[in-house]
Amino acid sequence: MGLGRRQTFVAVQEAGQCEECTHGAREGHRRAVAAFLARRDELAAGQGLPAGVAHSPGASRQWVSDELTQSARGVADRSREAGDAWLQLIWQRSVIAVWAAVVALALGQSVTAIGAGWTPARTAGLLAAVLFGALLTVTARLHRARGGLLAPLIGEDNRLSTSRAIAVTWVLLVAYAVLVLAFELALASAPSRRDTLIDGLGLARGAGLLSVLALTCAIAVAVRRVVALRVVGRRLQKVRADRPRLADLLCDDSGRGSFADVQYVLVGAVAMVFTLVCLARRPERLPDLPWGLALLVAVSAVTYFAGKYAEGGRPVVFSVVRAREAGDLDAPIRTGDDIEIRGTGFVPPGAGAPDRLARLVVRIGTVHVHVPLIPVPGGFANPTDTVLTVPVPVEVEPGRVEVQVVTAAGGESSPVVIDVTD
Repeated sequence: MGLGRRQTFVAVQEAGQCEECTHGAREGHRRAVAAFLARRDELAAGQGLPAGVAHSPGASRQWVSDELTQSARGVADRSREAGDAWLQLIWQRSVIAVWAAVVALALGQSVTAIGAGWTPARTAGLLAAVLFGALLTVTARLHRARGGLLAPLIGEDNRLSTSRAIAVTWVLLVAYAVLVLAFELALASAPSRRDTLIDGLGLARGAGLLSVLALTCAIAVAVRRVVALRVVGRRLQKVRADRPRLADLLCDDSGRGSFADVQYVLVGAVAMVFTLVCLARRPERLPDLPWGLALLVAVSAVTYFAGKYAEGGRPVVFSVVRAREAGDLDAPIRTGDDIEIRGTGFVPPGAGAPDRLARLVVRIGTVHVHVPLIPVPGGFANPTDTVLTVPVPVEVEPGRVEVQVVTAAGGESSPVVIDVTD
């Protein structure tokens, strides 16, 4: 217990020092975002344009896009700095949360022991919690650069993984239950009591719990493998997040609530609460998880896996047409004209930030054209997930040329052929 207290004290001291760094990084990020939004709305209103480009719509659009792209990269740099500082701070707070839970358990056991009396099972539960807290503290310190206890839950895209979180929680729960039985066995003096505790580890009693543990761990491994294969096979677009967020457990990469994730977390949480109640009521054996509840978890896990397998897709170009403004005559596509590319999947989930939008590229023949950012009050008119507008540069040779879209995630669409005339 002394080791845990010293580690907690050190963590509190370091947290106080790191909070200043984190606050400074977050404040710098907020200021950068505020400056970018003000600049975007100013340019959307047609203000702040240099006199040298104001007379040319094409030149002014390009200048505005370059200006916003440069500002967006500055915002992205501040965001990454804030994310790194947050990871340095969260590992210390996670240690504090662990020991706060240990203290809460001790207080809860002390209160419920009034009248009922203190039992060896209560001692075993408290000793198991202290040992668990010490192990988690050491683990958090070893992975402090990656968020401490959150490190095993962070995926390759720098988001919290729902499947890993559920699997890790079940692993911790089962390990804690076994530790409680181990300490009870160590404290037991009567041979009949020891036999009862050993029988409590029998497969017949813990089959449901172990089946759920095996299934959730298998789902975590399978989801990681499937996502990796689909990204390599260009069937899924993944964009790295600036930092993990708790909302990642319930949302997709774009931040919208995901049915597959929500139901998996909800069913898993209900089953875990039931398991903890069983352990508290009968600490002399592994929690006896009913097969009906185990089947419910299995259905939820399969639904989650199916949802992960079905999401995503490559960018697809449906058609390419000449962009026509009011008053223009109908004409074929010529160099210098704007073309409108219609399709879907141009802005993959998580790529809606301005710096990611600025990475969109359209390949016209052998020329790579960066999609210009066209600001409007409150957002951007171009690019969007379904429509891109780009100019045909003069370097494009007349004739039949291919058009491809390359997203911020590196996904490429199938080529579409257009005719460019003199």
